[in-house]
Amino acid sequence: MTLKPSGGPSWSPEPDTGISIDFVEAGELTFEVAKAGEGDHLALLLHGFPELHFSWRHQIPLLAGMGYRVWAPNLRGYGGTSRPEGVRNYAFDKLTGDVDALINASGAKKVTLFAHDWGAIIAWAYAITRKTALERLIIMNVPHPKTAQREIKRWHQRKKSWYIYFFQLPFLPEKVLARNDGNAVGELIASTSCNRELFGREVRDVYSEASRRPGARTAMVNYYRALARHRDTLNMGDFRVEVPTLMVWGEEDVAIHIKCTEGTEDWVTDLTLERLPGVSHWVQQDAPEKVNAILQQWLPRA
Repeated sequence: MTLKPSGGPSWSPEPDTGISIDFVEAGELTFEVAKAGEGDHLALLLHGFPELHFSWRHQIPLLAGMGYRVWAPNLRGYGGTSRPEGVRNYAFDKLTGDVDALINASGAKKVTLFAHDWGAIIAWAYAITRKTALERLIIMNVPHPKTAQREIKRWHQRKKSWYIYFFQLPFLPEKVLARNDGNAVGELIASTSCNRELFGREVRDVYSEASRRPGARTAMVNYYRALARHRDTLNMGDFRVEVPTLMVWGEEDVAIHIKCTEGTEDWVTDLTLERLPGVSHWVQQDAPEKVNAILQQWLPRA
């Protein structure tokens, strides 16, 4: 049984962007997907917490212009995508299963996976466990699971990760995200950016409005609760990534220490790391021109 979408579109792109919003049935869910471009090579873009597919607005036209068919879904629980209830529904097996379902629904012959924040956590797991499924992998501001396990034991990262422990509490995290008449989510992103002028009221409102939808804040936080309570739902095997991988990293990340990038090459056979000083965790929104230039140089045309 496919779960129904959770309301209408959460973002209305301008016509000149070439981006359209569609609802796609994939697996047990209905996903709200921002689409652009055509062809057999799918660029699948996974957003993070507490964002939306809107976070890829600067990259979607670029990738479509390079010949990719671009799908940027709102992840389960976000925006107009189906919002299953319960923490267990946000565990790794469910999240990587969503990637499989979206790829199957697209009918694409080749897939390149782009991911940021929680989307990147999912993408690492997907690349590790589906070793032959991807052409390339692009990760933004999230470490490989093994370097993350190493660094979370050290004080410089543990103090940055305080919110993960806070999100294990019942009810209170949702109340915090509802502060300021529901504007807290948009303000969180803008206030921790390096180029706040790129996160004006219209941008902040897209995120805040989506967080006001019934059950949305709980769904967002349930990703973190499932990470703690259901971490063993997916067998990661040897944790190695065997597809060409690009890491783009904003160095002024308030949540993840730059040391988390060190040693990634021990787990990724073909790694390119691009560090961006003066850029925040929200890297593809905070420095869209720099990120797009890196993508254009590293990626082949589809």
